[in-house]
Amino acid sequence: MTMHRRSLAVVAALGLLACGGEDGPSDIPAAGQWSEVLPGGNTICARGTEYRFFVRGGRSDRIIIDFQGGGACWNALTCSIADSLFSDSTGTLADFEAASNAQPPSGIYTSDPANPFADWTIVHIPYCTGDIHWGNSAQDYGNGVKIEHRGYVNASAALDWVYARYNPKNILVNGCSAGAYGAILHSAYITQRYPDADLSVLADSGAGIITDSFLKNSLPNWNAQASLPDIKALQVPIDQLTLGDLYVALAEKYPNNRYAQTATAYDADQIFFFSAMGGQAADWPTRFRSSLKTLTDRLGNFTSYVPPGSMHCVTPYDILYRREVNGVKLSSWVEQLATGTLPAPVACEGNACCSDPVCDACTGTASDPRYCRFCESWPPTWSSCAPPQP
Repeated sequence: MTMHRRSLAVVAALGLLACGGEDGPSDIPAAGQWSEVLPGGNTICARGTEYRFFVRGGRSDRIIIDFQGGGACWNALTCSIADSLFSDSTGTLADFEAASNAQPPSGIYTSDPANPFADWTIVHIPYCTGDIHWGNSAQDYGNGVKIEHRGYVNASAALDWVYARYNPKNILVNGCSAGAYGAILHSAYITQRYPDADLSVLADSGAGIITDSFLKNSLPNWNAQASLPDIKALQVPIDQLTLGDLYVALAEKYPNNRYAQTATAYDADQIFFFSAMGGQAADWPTRFRSSLKTLTDRLGNFTSYVPPGSMHCVTPYDILYRREVNGVKLSSWVEQLATGTLPAPVACEGNACCSDPVCDACTGTASDPRYCRFCESWPPTWSSCAPPQP
């Protein structure tokens, strides 16, 4: 759940148009053009700054609704560290323009012909509230730490804008890191609004492997209970639910949707946050695989793709087109998920999970700060991938 404001910066390379939130349908951007929308109303970022989201014009019948990642905070300590554990603002138009030369579009955002989504409309929903897009509360954690956990409010405002302007036939609900949790939760509301659309959900590096203490202590602070869809299986106290329960409830309620997760076998950022919650790093990989197996065995409309290594997130990066596991290219797998039938599960196994060409390419080269930092401690000393200690 690390910061992914850099994924937003890709919009700068294509140029942005500033749009007010009440301009009506005429504010739909032209194909290939990004626009900035300030919805106003009750939207707000964690420390009181203005909320905005971004739209790239494209086919009106095919839309990606893309939830940004960016960490989380749930108590006085984690919320007091300014812009370290979570992104607390969306940035401004000027910020994106300044970043355009350093970070050209990549991943699902690129206009390269290799990108199967190059002509799709993209609605990019930024994240600045520390609550995985689920919150609707204002919390005073003491010592001047006051946080607006309004991720649910902000995302809902962006979706309302979409609902007023588009009637798509095909929707990919995507999210990286914290955005993965936003994608799965809000996919229920998107499905309710577009019941006849062909809809798929891709949770990129957000497997929901958390500790019991985090579940009991964080979600109530965010008032996440109120954000849950009105589905019978979810009408229980939220600290009694797991992310797996949410997947099961939605996948069974909406059997025509396709649900998927992708994360590396030793996802460094998810393991970092699991440890910050009080978990043991060495437990995460096994719990991750167990969760995937449970969902796959129970649900006929769920699948997963597990590459080797420790990388966190793939959809914002060019490695989307270089990942290949067991002869299956990740980009082709995602395209099938979004436009065709449910792809079969793909996963590295055993020692094959220890050989990561992405991290290998970062070693001894000019590191790309967008993702090579997840390879800095690869392989982890506690894993079977690490060489024996002398």
